[in-house]
Amino acid sequence: MPSIKEYDVKLNRLKNTEKMTGTMKLVSMSKLYRAHEAQKKAKLYSQKLTDIIQRLSASVKTAAHPLLTARPKVKKALILVISSDKGLCGSFNNSLIKGVRKWLNEQKGTYEKIDLSFCGKRGYTALRREGELRANYEGLGANPHFDGAEKAGRELAGDFLSGRYDEIYLTYNIFQSPLSQHPTFQKILPIEPGELLEGGKKLSADYLYEPPMEELLSFLVPKYLYFRIYFALLENAAGEHGARMTAMDNATKNAGDMIDHISLLRNRARQANITTELIEIVSGAEVLKS
Repeated sequence: MPSIKEYDVKLNRLKNTEKMTGTMKLVSMSKLYRAHEAQKKAKLYSQKLTDIIQRLSASVKTAAHPLLTARPKVKKALILVISSDKGLCGSFNNSLIKGVRKWLNEQKGTYEKIDLSFCGKRGYTALRREGELRANYEGLGANPHFDGAEKAGRELAGDFLSGRYDEIYLTYNIFQSPLSQHPTFQKILPIEPGELLEGGKKLSADYLYEPPMEELLSFLVPKYLYFRIYFALLENAAGEHGARMTAMDNATKNAGDMIDHISLLRNRARQANITTELIEIVSGAEVLKS
């Protein structure tokens, strides 16, 4: 049985751990609030921009803009993997990494070549040997900003337009709640024309354009791509902080349970020592009487 001193050392360590995980939970809660607010503000803009692009793509031919034009033969693909830079967030990154590996195994016969780009150290560390590395955007996953998303989007668009890749995918964790985040795959290039359906009927695609359609497309289509990447970064950041907050909350509760258990064992050991000492005192007194 461990001594009381050993129990005290364990209790001190557990209490320090409980304080640390509790503090990390509060920090993650604060970051989650800010990330969720940024996500909500961007969501309305994203919906409006998507609606405009869908209306335009429903009324023009895909050849109207090169980013809307699908390749007749698809041979080369690129995946942009958005993960977190730090750990201690449960299965947040593991689920995404497993999903990417599964997708790569399933698509081996579809593409001649699949390359990888990364936002986030965890994805880069786990998947860098799964395919040829195209780019690694450091710090963008931890601190999402539109300028960084635009830079990544320009490089992706350049790779697509140059013919280096025929299709480009985006994978990240969708934030549903602090308890629920799930990975998703989305094809971001070429941008597929959408059909607008309302009540099962196709909406009219006869519009008058101001400025001219070509000028409007040249501005909106790249902007749509950049914002799609930016919104994915915001979603992933909110999911990361939510997952870390939940993980730290569970860790704090587990530390508290262990503290209660070790305290009980320590008290039992202390009581046993006291009982032993009392028996020794009584036995000594009896010996002296005799």
